[in-house]
Amino acid sequence: MADIPPLCLTMGEPAGIGGEIAIKAWLARDTQPVAPFFIIDDPDRLRKLAGLIGVDIPIAAIASPTGARFAGSLPVLSLDQPVISTPGRLDTGNAAAVIASITRGHALVAGGQASAIVTNPIQKSTLYAAGFSYPGHTEFLAALAGISSPPVMMLVIDGLRVVPVTVHESLRTALDTLSIEAIVTKARIAGEALRNRFGVAQPRLAIAGVNPHAGEDGTLGREEIEIVIPAIAALRAEGWNVEGPKSPDTMFHARARETYDVAICHYHDQALIPLKTIDYDHGVNVTLGLDFVRTSPDHGTALDIAGTGTANPDSLIAALNLAAKLARGG
Repeated sequence: MADIPPLCLTMGEPAGIGGEIAIKAWLARDTQPVAPFFIIDDPDRLRKLAGLIGVDIPIAAIASPTGARFAGSLPVLSLDQPVISTPGRLDTGNAAAVIASITRGHALVAGGQASAIVTNPIQKSTLYAAGFSYPGHTEFLAALAGISSPPVMMLVIDGLRVVPVTVHESLRTALDTLSIEAIVTKARIAGEALRNRFGVAQPRLAIAGVNPHAGEDGTLGREEIEIVIPAIAALRAEGWNVEGPKSPDTMFHARARETYDVAICHYHDQALIPLKTIDYDHGVNVTLGLDFVRTSPDHGTALDIAGTGTANPDSLIAALNLAAKLARGG
């Protein structure tokens, strides 16, 4: 994987498991494929963390991505400020360092010094308390890139890709705000990403129904008739290969998943429950609609296990490897 610049991994919440899974991902390179990366962090913090969890790992502070030598040590691009943290204990004093890691990572990928950005999980409440004004990583990265249209979240495991039309909202709010335009916009962005990033020449889009049995012709709800079916018609008029509305309880078994390349779902749990049930440990969050590749592990900061040495790096490794693949064009 030496034909592209290394991946940039951001620090994430220092009280969480981001540092531990970064250390474990580097250690796993001898037993499984791990795309080369460097992490933007405080080298001393990572050295102390490695000692805390009982891991012996060479950590090399680097001045630029060109100094990264992934084979011999974990390369750490130093932040301008030290990060003093205790696993599991949030500290708003570290918010500036968390934001700086993301900002610098974007600058490096925008300047071609990194092939993609992989973001460790952040604790939004800590950033909000420090004055951070964005809902999360995705919106902040879009603002840094000067992109006004909202990016789209795609979750990926082997054999399944899902896109939720509405995301972090209550179910009532999600259904109240679901619209023809929202479905068409997110399905279109997903289809374009499959072509341009994932190498799927003729993407097959499956649109879920909202209600049980996809509404049964309006007898179990009218969202399919009034919103979903018109959205499907609009997408077909644009030339997309679209099927649906599909009954949500039958579209995620193994045979059904073979018939489409992405499932467009209408609310958070409709998309994420099947994906996490099928493969909880290897899910990857991919942001679509940016002009660079961004992936993330599909889990949070896991404050409850931070510093115990039990964090599983598999989702991060999957995010790193998928980012490298997408940076090459699928």
